[in-house]
Amino acid sequence: MKILVVEDDAETADYVAQGLTEAGHVVDKALTGKDGLFLAAGETYDLMILDRMLPGLDGVGILRTIRAAGIGTPVLMLTTRGGVADRVDGLNAGADDYLVKPFAFAELLARVNALARRPPVSGEATVLQVADLEMDLIRRTVSRGGRRIELQPREFRLLEYLLRHAEQVVTRTMLLEAVWDFHFDPQTNVVETHISRVRGKIDRGFGAELIQTVRGAGYVIRAPG
Repeated sequence: MKILVVEDDAETADYVAQGLTEAGHVVDKALTGKDGLFLAAGETYDLMILDRMLPGLDGVGILRTIRAAGIGTPVLMLTTRGGVADRVDGLNAGADDYLVKPFAFAELLARVNALARRPPVSGEATVLQVADLEMDLIRRTVSRGGRRIELQPREFRLLEYLLRHAEQVVTRTMLLEAVWDFHFDPQTNVVETHISRVRGKIDRGFGAELIQTVRGAGYVIRAPG
């Protein structure tokens, strides 16, 4: 698996990364909350390990931000604070598991393996598809015709919303609320700009355009024909 470790203590970060690498995983490290969020939002990981106490932006802040962006990657939270309230706070923010320091690496690895085996939420689609365009919600990947397409987090969220409402016209207001959490019109062309960017990535260079503008109504993603 590809794993992100965000831990401000360099010795602990190296210890965890080395152990995970020896267990066959690919590991990226970040020592600050800012760097961790940059990697978490911009790269695709199978699992993230976040320290709760980080300089600047803490682990819970990172977690809330990536969950708000629609990133569902499993997260194991590390903390020196073992109180029930702290664990509840982290779990409510979207953590999948919690491990209190100091810990044995064997236990951390067991928890990593358990999260990797965890099945997706029952009844919820984990792969969205229209024609040859496919979005994997677990691995946070998008491809068309077998070719990988790299999207920014907001672009991913926009495309996910369109795919969840495939064959349905979605309005600009619906997109502002679902993708940007705006419950008012910001009087900008943010929707149009992002639609254009996503179109450029998933339609340009392919035989048929999937995202269509419905004049005076909104947008729809549908299979050609």
